Amino acid sequence: MSEGKRFQLGTIGALSLSVVSSVSIVICNKALISTLGFCFATTLTSWHLLVTFCSLHVALWMNLFEHKPFDPRTVMGFGILNGTSIGLLNLSLGFNSVGFYQMTKLAIIPFTVLLETIFFRKKFSRNIQLSLGLLLLGVGIATITDLQLNVLGSVVSLLAIMTTCVAQIMTNTIQKKFKVSSTQLLYQSCPYQAITLFITGPFVDGLLTNQNVFAFNYTPQVLTFIVLSCMISVSVNFSTFLVIGKTSPVTYQVLGHLKTCLVLAFGYCLLHDPFSWRNILGILLAVVGMITYSYCCTLESQQKASEASAQLSQAKESESDPLMGVDKGASILSDGVVPKAPAWSSNKDLEA
Repeated sequence: MSEGKRFQLGTIGALSLSVVSSVSIVICNKALISTLGFCFATTLTSWHLLVTFCSLHVALWMNLFEHKPFDPRTVMGFGILNGTSIGLLNLSLGFNSVGFYQMTKLAIIPFTVLLETIFFRKKFSRNIQLSLGLLLLGVGIATITDLQLNVLGSVVSLLAIMTTCVAQIMTNTIQKKFKVSSTQLLYQSCPYQAITLFITGPFVDGLLTNQNVFAFNYTPQVLTFIVLSCMISVSVNFSTFLVIGKTSPVTYQVLGHLKTCLVLAFGYCLLHDPFSWRNILGILLAVVGMITYSYCCTLESQQKASEASAQLSQAKESESDPLMGVDKGASILSDGVVPKAPAWSSNKDLEA
């Protein structure tokens, strides 16, 4: 199997794992929060990250992956930033209406595109821009019901958008810059994320719910769902870093909106949540946008691969064809000019 096909299979596997695990944990957490009354989302996330780190530590002990330390300042800053973005998103949900919170999540894609265009000179074709616009329109129609604005909620949402975009872009760039895998990056950044949320989680949850997480009545049923949520979170956290590393932050956000549509559909089918024609129309538009985005990305990647292979084959042909060198030499000698010795090129000789 060629390297390109292996990469494609790995990407498909990462996307599938991310969708299945994310939808599963949403359903589990919905039962935990809505049915059992455990509303401490930020503290629960800190437990998720702690369990993820312990699971990766066991995997490291079993030699399932190699520990590769790199710049500790980068790891610490990245971990704290990731933890902060999670806390700010939860605060955004608490200080804003559900509709405005959904607008906040939708704004992450265009803001990420803007940052990558300005700072990384990344170009997004017109087709990809249109497909992303269609996707955002569909998700907006399906999820946004009201838009109640307030100053504090708007500021928190803006900070949540900025930190989330930067953290996801860093997830991609750190893996490429330091040549580390998603597992290695997650293993080293997990402690900083967990500590950040473990310290701020009870305060944030208390501010949003007016309840104390340590005074909650932990029944056996609640503990069972918490353990199940933590176990699923290992797959969620791993697949998040894997998807962003193999694709891009924008693709990960597109995948996130696919999860939103699936959660809405599962909620209607399994939990009999209220559903309207507006939800159906929004989901259909979002699905069309996702399919168009996937098609455009695949088409552009194939074009880039074909162009690269064509340039490589032309370079090999020019280097391996001795007649071209003889013809050039004959034409120079026929003009009566003595050819100069070719200058030695260190770069070319090193690359040969």
